Amino acid sequence: MELPFHTLDVFTESTFGGNPLGLFPNTTHLPTELMQRIATEMNLSETVFLGPPETDQGTARVRIFTPRVEVPFAGHPTVGTALFIAHQELAGESAVSKTAPALTIILEENIGLVPVDVAIEGGDPVFARFKTAMLPEHRESPHSYQDLARMVGLNPEDICPEGLPPEMVSCGLPYHVIPVRTIEAVRRASLDMALWKTMLADSWAHHVYLICMEAEGDEADIRVRMFAPGSGVAEDPATGSAAAALGGYLSNLDTREDSSLSWTVEQGIEMDRPSLIYVEADRSSGTTSEVRVGGRAILVSTGTMRIPYEE
Repeated sequence: MELPFHTLDVFTESTFGGNPLGLFPNTTHLPTELMQRIATEMNLSETVFLGPPETDQGTARVRIFTPRVEVPFAGHPTVGTALFIAHQELAGESAVSKTAPALTIILEENIGLVPVDVAIEGGDPVFARFKTAMLPEHRESPHSYQDLARMVGLNPEDICPEGLPPEMVSCGLPYHVIPVRTIEAVRRASLDMALWKTMLADSWAHHVYLICMEAEGDEADIRVRMFAPGSGVAEDPATGSAAAALGGYLSNLDTREDSSLSWTVEQGIEMDRPSLIYVEADRSSGTTSEVRVGGRAILVSTGTMRIPYEE
């Protein structure tokens, strides 16, 4: 069997930036084990398998795999898939107006329905922003600052500036958020796999997310890095689900009853894959009421994978 596929670079406007995404159209009918083997072969942070919707509300069914596991939700696959579908709809004979300023794509992911608003300029989809299907869930980190610092190859004084504690947060995929004081310390960080296996490998939030409330790029506010060895990803160049968790984390630290917050996040600098992720959070009556994550993506390649499988 021959399966056509596409790759996109997500959270960037430039080829070789952002996070590469593999996308296989019309494949959600394949066995789960085969999808996993294909994702392992692609060896990208995530590979998407796309199919027709299974609900009245949905635009498409989406399954998302890392090289090692299927995940219920992920950010760069959501943004990349929505922009891919929008391109297909605008290029086809559907009722979608090419002069409309936006359209909404509803992705059926394992976590549930994920609505994505796609901005259109000059008849082309240019930007996608999704609303998380799940509001932030927060859990205290069970580890000391000293142990967390050692795990990421830093000194205790490098992490957790005043008012920014470590915390586990999820908007569908859990992250161990570790605030870092300086960009220089972010650059120095290196995950100690032996300590990670002891401390986090079997925990609820085994993805490690370093955040620094400074940035180098003129457009950015926050610098981050993300390590996910438990999903087969040593380091990720752009992580939308982690950015959603970051929105929940920072919103939870805000003391206002009602507010609309936004940040621009730079990631992938250390990997030479610069990425920009746009994060928004709304607070209502003293709690986070919505989290949104957005970005751009570009189509990079189209190809065919030969699979030893007969339907």
